[in-house]
Amino acid sequence: MNKSLITNVIAAGLVATGLVVDAPLRDPILSTGLFALAGGVTNWLAIHMLFEKVPGLYGSGVISARFEDFKEGINALVMEQFFSKENLDRFFTEMVADDEQHHLDFSEVIEQTDIGPAYDSLVATIVESSFGSMLAMFGGEEALVPLKEPFIVKMKASINDIAHSDSFQKNVRSKLSSGPVSDDIQQQISHVVTSRLNELTPEMVKDIIQTMIREHLGWLVVWGGIFGGLIGLVASQLSFL
Repeated sequence: MNKSLITNVIAAGLVATGLVVDAPLRDPILSTGLFALAGGVTNWLAIHMLFEKVPGLYGSGVISARFEDFKEGINALVMEQFFSKENLDRFFTEMVADDEQHHLDFSEVIEQTDIGPAYDSLVATIVESSFGSMLAMFGGEEALVPLKEPFIVKMKASINDIAHSDSFQKNVRSKLSSGPVSDDIQQQISHVVTSRLNELTPEMVKDIIQTMIREHLGWLVVWGGIFGGLIGLVASQLSFL
C-alpha cells in the first residue's frame, strides 16, 4: 500500500470537491484540500529528493552523491563499535575463560583442512633426495600414489592429537589472551569489511537505504497531509471571523 499516493489522492479529491460544491462548504473543503495537498506533496518531494537528483534543486540526490561518506561511516561503525581491539580482546578473554575447563575443539577445522600440499611436499622431498634415483626404478612418483590417502588420514589424526594436547591448548590460550592476536584479526576483519564496501555503488547504497527507511518515511507524507488539512480547515474558519 502506497501511503504517500493515497494521502495525496485524498487531498486532491478534497480540492476537486471544493471546486464544485457551493457555499458555505466550498471554502472549508477547498482550503482543507489545498493545505493537505501542499503538506503531502512537499513532504513527498523532500523524501524523493533524498534519493533522486532533481534538476534545479540544490542538495537533491544527497544519498547517492554522498555514498563515499556513507561507506566510510559504515566502516567506522563496524570497526570501532563491533570489532574494536577492546571488544576483540574481551571476546578472546571470555572465550578462554569459558573454555578453561574444556579443550578448544579444532576437530572440524582439521578435518576440513587440505593436507594434499603436505603430501606433495613429501613426494618432492623423496624425489629430490638420493632415494629418488632408486624410486625411479620402481615407477617414480606414481609408485607413491597408493600412499596418499593413508598419509592424509594419519597426518590429520596426528595433527588432531597435537591440537588437543594439554601443552598445545595451554599455548593457544596464552596466545589468545595476548594483544597481537586481536591486532592481526582486527586487520583481517578490516580488510574484509573494506573490500566489501568498495564493491558498493551509489545505486546499491541508494537501494539499501530506500529498503530500510522508505516505508517509514511514507508516514511523513501522511502526517503532512493531515496537519496541512487541519491548518487549512482552521484557516478557512478564521476567514469568517
